[in-house]
Amino acid sequence: MIRLALNLRSDESAASMLEFALVIPALMAMLLGIAELGILFLAQAGLKNAVAEGARYATISPRPSQTAIETKIAAKKFGLVAGGITGPTVTLNTTASPAYVDITMGYSQTIYFIFGSRTVTLSESRRAYMPPT
Repeated sequence: MIRLALNLRSDESAASMLEFALVIPALMAMLLGIAELGILFLAQAGLKNAVAEGARYATISPRPSQTAIETKIAAKKFGLVAGGITGPTVTLNTTASPAYVDITMGYSQTIYFIFGSRTVTLSESRRAYMPPT
């Protein structure tokens, strides 16, 4: 009987399984958090790219129309779900010298955590100066 008690005390075969069971929730939470942040960074990159392409397109000669700039922005966005997009807002100012265009666009992304969710709002603005006519 004493020998059995000593064998059980020195038996550590289930220790690693217990440690794994204690650590796995934290590892899964970190893994899911990294994935959610990756989705958020993709959305930010897509938003920034769309606004930058619209601003770049606005600087070509002859001057494109507001509708053409908005079409270019819509064609260049990636990583964005259509339901979360706000805008784009394209404001042409041709009376100023030099003429410029302001482009603003927003996006809302819901991030899901283990204990709930939160909506993050991203926005991007850019001013581009247009060539003289």
